Amino acid sequence: MVPERDARLPQRERRGTGVWGLTPDRLTLPGSAIFPALAFATGTAIYFASPVEPLAWLAPALALLAGLAWFWLRGRGRSAAGLMAVLVVLGLAAGVWRAQAHTQARSRLEPIDTHDRIGQFEGWLEAIESDANGRPRLLVRLRVSEDGADRPAARIRVRARPGDLRPGDTISIAAVLAPPRRAPVAGAYDFAFHALYAGLAGTGYAIADPEPGPELDQDRWERSLAALRWRMAERIRSHLPERSGALAAALLTGDRSGLPPEDTDALRRAGLGHLLAISGMHMALIAGGVFFALRAAFAGFIPWARRHDPARPAALIAMLAAAGYLALSGGAIPTQRAFIMTLSVLGAVVLGRRALSLHTLALAMLAVLAMRPDSIVTPGFQMSFAAVAALIAAADLWQARKPDPAPFAPFRGLRRFLGGLSMTSGVAGFATAGFSAFHFHRLASFGLLGNLLAMPVFSLLVMPAGALALFLMPLGLEGPALFVMGWGLERVLEIAHFVSGLGGSEQAVAAAPGGWLAVYAVGFAGLVVLPRLMKAAGATVMIIAVFAAGLTSRPDLFVSEGAVVVAQDGEDGWAVSDRRRDRFAARVFLERQGERDRPRRFDWPCDSLGCAGEAAGLQVASLTSLEAIGEDCRLNALIVTRRTLPAHIRRRCEALVLDAGQLARRGGALIWTEGGRIRRIRQVAPVRPMRPWQQR
Repeated sequence: MVPERDARLPQRERRGTGVWGLTPDRLTLPGSAIFPALAFATGTAIYFASPVEPLAWLAPALALLAGLAWFWLRGRGRSAAGLMAVLVVLGLAAGVWRAQAHTQARSRLEPIDTHDRIGQFEGWLEAIESDANGRPRLLVRLRVSEDGADRPAARIRVRARPGDLRPGDTISIAAVLAPPRRAPVAGAYDFAFHALYAGLAGTGYAIADPEPGPELDQDRWERSLAALRWRMAERIRSHLPERSGALAAALLTGDRSGLPPEDTDALRRAGLGHLLAISGMHMALIAGGVFFALRAAFAGFIPWARRHDPARPAALIAMLAAAGYLALSGGAIPTQRAFIMTLSVLGAVVLGRRALSLHTLALAMLAVLAMRPDSIVTPGFQMSFAAVAALIAAADLWQARKPDPAPFAPFRGLRRFLGGLSMTSGVAGFATAGFSAFHFHRLASFGLLGNLLAMPVFSLLVMPAGALALFLMPLGLEGPALFVMGWGLERVLEIAHFVSGLGGSEQAVAAAPGGWLAVYAVGFAGLVVLPRLMKAAGATVMIIAVFAAGLTSRPDLFVSEGAVVVAQDGEDGWAVSDRRRDRFAARVFLERQGERDRPRRFDWPCDSLGCAGEAAGLQVASLTSLEAIGEDCRLNALIVTRRTLPAHIRRRCEALVLDAGQLARRGGALIWTEGGRIRRIRQVAPVRPMRPWQQR
């Protein structure tokens, strides 16, 4: 025993030569991808968080700064530290440059506005979707004109029934369209921002059923793939009952058009909403199942397996299976992230390197952000990478501390499986909780219970049967595999409805400023990347961010773009000035306040000129007529109207005036009050829009 221990000592000593005690598997100064990847992500985030468009010379200036830092540190005998500093600064510069170049390319897409008139549009049907209420929507990719060859492909989303048309078919549709709308509340989900990067030029509704359009020569490969995915989804649904068939089609092809809203809501409330996003777990089960099955098969050829590693050809074939699943599932951003991560893991197996490490995750992050820099602000990107990073870090700690197993321990395999499932569910839930609360303003109280009950069925039965069905579908033999998958999905849905029906299954969380999310993310990165003795610093930063976000003052009053006032009405809870208009904006504001109850209407006295009363300690007037505007300016602290006031009246008015023109230019307004006076106001759009998604 002593010689073996002595033989390991030099290796342990060599492992301690990294930066701050990090091992070469985690980080070495020359050539590490972890810190440059984090720097690239930081540069990308800085670009999107900036209030103005960064100057063109910013990225070259950062690169020059990196060169100067290299020469300065090299001259002081710190070449390794200098190289790392150069890589970090270059990562920042590359992140800013790539995000800006990507945005400029997407900005060439012109929004479509028919100005409440009917327009005729031609293209091909890309997907049939459904909104939150289960109503059908059509995603149409428009025909590319000869003079628009240098512009990205434009899409429109139209509320309409597809009739006999299917994805991949050409389509001609008469519709009323408007540009994608901005966020209804400052800080909320900005549809206009995401639409810019998705190539969505307009949304609206059809005034007649769509008809087949003229033949197109464009996008032949994409059209064929969309048609194949739809045929597969229809075939899957034909083998199974309605509920399980819709969920099976969503898991295998990415088509969610048949999912009932009540099942979707139950899965999310039970902490199983991640099953609906085809991401790392789905890709890992598909590619991992192919890899392990083929490795076992190749290992059966004993003479060949003694001379070659069976894992390498199995990994190559699993890469092809992952690529096929990426294409069949629609290639959404979460699926792209999962595919790149899977390629990194399988590529490490082919090259004989460690398959799952923070290096692999860093390379996947670089690849995803290089292709889609805008994904850094999406919850899918943040939650998926946070979960994987936390699981890798937890696995490293577990490998370092786990004791040798007892030689004849009963039920060892079952206990290890349940323990591993509990650990992964707990670690992933902890890693994603902060990001989920920020983006969705709710937490699944029994998410761990839901995952412990449903994930064994999903991992061991549903997805293996689904993968087998995909491979057997070209032969027409997928029926038995789909039957097993459907039976498992029925059990998963039963578990989801049971857990979501428990009292307090969902907790509402108030929204936090975006700056605290950035601080929380920095602390989380430190907790995962830094060595053991410094992880406490990252955890401390996370705790500070959580407490500071909870102590942030909330707005006392909200005025929507349609001039609807929302505020607390004493001890009776929240109230609105109009329950028929701008219900979506009011709901978004209340969700960000951590409220789920439907607001009542203010009991303000009204006359022919409008209504007036007290809200959030202010005297507020909601006017329909401007006949007595002079008196209203004297008696009220806030005037809200759907009419437009002349500029000279606005300047002379003692009250804060939010009229139709102001609200149309800058969107809904959040108002903070103190002592019966307006302390601060924040609207959706800045006074001078400087970013491309704001200028649209």
